[in-house]
Amino acid sequence: MTFFTFARPIIMSLQIIDSAAHMQQQAFASRAENKRIGFVPTMGYLHDGHVSLMKLLRPRCDILITSIFVNPIQFGPKEDFAQYPRDLQRDAKLCESAGVDIVFYPKVEDMYPKNFHTHVEVEYLTETLCGPWRPGHFRGVATVVCKLFNIVQPHLAAFGQKDAQQVVVIERMAQDLNLPVEIVVGPTRREPDGLAMSSRNVYLSPAERQQATALYHSLKLAERMIHDGERDSAKIISAMKSLILREVTSPVIEYVEIVDRATLHSVQTIAGEIIIALAVRIGRTRLIDNFMLTF
Repeated sequence: MTFFTFARPIIMSLQIIDSAAHMQQQAFASRAENKRIGFVPTMGYLHDGHVSLMKLLRPRCDILITSIFVNPIQFGPKEDFAQYPRDLQRDAKLCESAGVDIVFYPKVEDMYPKNFHTHVEVEYLTETLCGPWRPGHFRGVATVVCKLFNIVQPHLAAFGQKDAQQVVVIERMAQDLNLPVEIVVGPTRREPDGLAMSSRNVYLSPAERQQATALYHSLKLAERMIHDGERDSAKIISAMKSLILREVTSPVIEYVEIVDRATLHSVQTIAGEIIIALAVRIGRTRLIDNFMLTF
């Protein structure tokens, strides 16, 4: 059987593979040689947050693989799939600088061939936070990550804390399906003014970019209130929303929630391991952020 692929060095030491079959063959061969595979799945247009995940795994693996795939099935019909920023040459340079060995860059038709009918759905954990606002999103995320794990065969896979709900969903999927991969969570990387790094930040106008720091300011306010002894979630959430409404022109606040880290469902009283999470639209840009705290 012959597979169409390109496996060419786009930069000196970096290999690009666009065939799922070829990528899986290389992964099986590496495992047969007892090589430890680290994996960072991305949708590309990389930033320092992605690079930090690559550097986090680099000392822990023999082969470091990054996937770049803008996954169509995690986007809703009115979302930004077509506009999502893409720049393979730029991304390849960042991967090479972080010590990545292979970039897996599959085509949509290779990941989802004709008559593709199988999906992975993680229930309960997707009922809150972004779930109601992005129907089908986490089914798309779980499906593509499960496929990528099967193709790349990683021992370790790294995800960023900024996508806190995604992290919990993937951890649950890996546990429930007995996937032999360790999920490694890297801290949220931020700009000097606190804004969480995101590929979608390029959508912000200069004025919107300045106002977007309100999300970080609201999280810091919540952190201060909790450290000062406030334990009523409703009071903290109200204060956060008020700050955002003061600092942002006509924001659309999808949610500000304080949830249990294990269940992702709201808590009325601050206790245990919690996530303070929010999603806000500033102009046409949807931004998410969170803090995780333990008491």
